[in-house]
Amino acid sequence: MVFWEGYVSDEAMGIIAPMVVYWVYAGFYQLVLPPLDEYRLHSRKEEDEKNLVPFHCVVKGVLVQQLLQATIGFSFFLLTSSTTTTPVQQQQQPSIPRQLAQTILAMLVVDAWQYFVHRYMHQNKFLYRKVHSQHHRLVVPYAVGTLYNHPVEAVLDTVGSGVAFVLSGMTPRTAVFFFSFHVVKTVDDHCGMLLPWNLVPRVFYNNAAYHDVHHQLQGSKYNYSQAFFSIWDRVCGTHMPYVVVKRDGGGFEARLVRKVG
Repeated sequence: MVFWEGYVSDEAMGIIAPMVVYWVYAGFYQLVLPPLDEYRLHSRKEEDEKNLVPFHCVVKGVLVQQLLQATIGFSFFLLTSSTTTTPVQQQQQPSIPRQLAQTILAMLVVDAWQYFVHRYMHQNKFLYRKVHSQHHRLVVPYAVGTLYNHPVEAVLDTVGSGVAFVLSGMTPRTAVFFFSFHVVKTVDDHCGMLLPWNLVPRVFYNNAAYHDVHHQLQGSKYNYSQAFFSIWDRVCGTHMPYVVVKRDGGGFEARLVRKVG
């Protein structure tokens, strides 16, 4: 049993929860943690000077992406919903081990989809200039800007998540937790901070420092992997080693281990 049972359908919660989690979690980084500059990967001065889009435009872009996500998510739930289950009935849920296996499979599908779409967005000059470059206007990533993407890229990313939902065979209820965690992990990757008490970046090597390398000029053709693992970068030879060092003036820096030609 879950707290929304009897009030909201699992399908509706699968659309609503990730959006709420996004603004609560990203807002926590944006509004509550600013004093913790000693954990930032870039200084506030760098964030103000290097980023090429104002904050209000980023917020508008994120809202557009979430509208697209909600529309596509509704379509996937509609297409996969059981015709034998009425709104009053609850779909039988699989065992916990089965749900964990489905979640891991969905993570692997999302990673494969996003790696190859993301990499192609960089390799195709037209797509990079017209589509993916919008995300890279945030040279210094921050939490609220996690989903700041061109609408075309937003659609592609959301479809990839929908494909993972279908191929894994998870129920809409399992999807609520999977998509919510997906949001938390993605925000962590873009938050620009390494917090010692946050266990998510410690469990996943693909974290804020890893993705920060990709946003650097010399690392832009490396570290494409998102959102969970770095498997495809390692398999395809696009992994860029780095070390996290203390930055002069406070905070951290993700420094490339070797020079990129």
